[in-house]
Amino acid sequence: MLTTLLTCQLMIVLDITVMNVALPRIQTDLHFSATGLSWVMSSYSLVFGGLLLLGGRAGDLFGRRTLFITGATLFTLASLAGGLAPAAGWLIAARVVQGIGGAMAGPSTLALLTTIFDEPKARMRVLALFSGMSSAGFAIGLIVGGLLTEWLSWRSVLFINVPFGLVVVALAVRYLPAAHRKPAHLDLPGAITATSGVATLVYGFISAASHGWGAATTEISLVAGIVLVAAFLIIESRTPQPLLPLRLFADRNRATAYANMFLTPMAGMSMFFFLTQFLQDVLGLSALATGFAFLPTAALMFTMIRLIPRLLPRFGPKPLAMTGAGAMVAGLLLLTRLTADSGYFPLLFVAMLLMGCGIGLAVSPLNVIIMSNVEPDDAGAAGGALQTLQQTGASLGLAALVTVFGTVSRSAGGSAQHALVSGMTTAFAAAAAIAALTFAVALTFRNSRPAT
Repeated sequence: MLTTLLTCQLMIVLDITVMNVALPRIQTDLHFSATGLSWVMSSYSLVFGGLLLLGGRAGDLFGRRTLFITGATLFTLASLAGGLAPAAGWLIAARVVQGIGGAMAGPSTLALLTTIFDEPKARMRVLALFSGMSSAGFAIGLIVGGLLTEWLSWRSVLFINVPFGLVVVALAVRYLPAAHRKPAHLDLPGAITATSGVATLVYGFISAASHGWGAATTEISLVAGIVLVAAFLIIESRTPQPLLPLRLFADRNRATAYANMFLTPMAGMSMFFFLTQFLQDVLGLSALATGFAFLPTAALMFTMIRLIPRLLPRFGPKPLAMTGAGAMVAGLLLLTRLTADSGYFPLLFVAMLLMGCGIGLAVSPLNVIIMSNVEPDDAGAAGGALQTLQQTGASLGLAALVTVFGTVSRSAGGSAQHALVSGMTTAFAAAAAIAALTFAVALTFRNSRPAT
């Protein structure tokens, strides 16, 4: 059961970054415009982020096993269709369906882990594994994407999901227990405002990255998204069976963990996005070498998988989150020292080690804190909220930092490479400021230790 659920989660997370390295070849093959190419990534993020809350609560109400199997099947079929795409529109449509499947399976994965493994020590271990798999998946996606793009073609980046997806579905049908179904009505007003609100916000962030914060589409989308989210919170406070029970935020440690689950990806995603370009456009590395350049980050994240179940009961969440945020700040500040003449060693290598350790320590305890003592009936909603905040934070952070990058690189003098690196280092400085905010939020954790 653990293998089935973690494999599905890794497959979903990989798809967020695995396409990055393949984008130049996709553009050439399917004749994407420069602006249209961003939708290969954005279409998945938009739908996945917008539907996570609905997917989490639907699993609580209609059966998590059913929703997990349906979502994994849909994701697998969409991956096959995307790999066969003859045109740009076909690929984007397949990515949308992938997002729908991911939003159905993702929250149910976390909820099933929480309810199946109900003994506290076992639950802490599997949640740490889930968190480590989710975090390391971002770096592994770049490595896998580089390997497949270099050795086969960009289409194999999508085809690789098919055998794994089929195994996940077969194992889920065979081994996952029938989940408890809660007799209730789906909160449709909450579902509509939550889904449209989060999707509109994510679209606003994507528009900010493409057209700037002052563009009409950006401003309208962000304002509409804020209004819809505010309406959603009002509805949730009044409905007897809410999509997102606000009592989840009553616990101080859980509320703090939710806040950092939003902030940490804002700072961390910039490293993957900008360093992929630096390694290829400045250092001239191939797609394969670019993927392997992120190996130190992935290795440190996987190391945290083993350490968190031992460290969290011993020290509690506060020291771990503070240490992780501090390592992220140090890694990002080191990246502000990049120049067009920088090599991989030692600066980039050390920065990647710090970021791998920092993200692993900062994020891995959060899943445990949020999900370890949640009521079984609310597990899907809690998991959906966790992943929604993570996805929205990553989208917002990337949009803000890409805007900083664009503004600085356009005004920088000198060569094209100098302008590119100037924009990146300024974006890394802004990301370091966000990581420092993560450190400040971590100070509000109660210095308690989870029971084992």
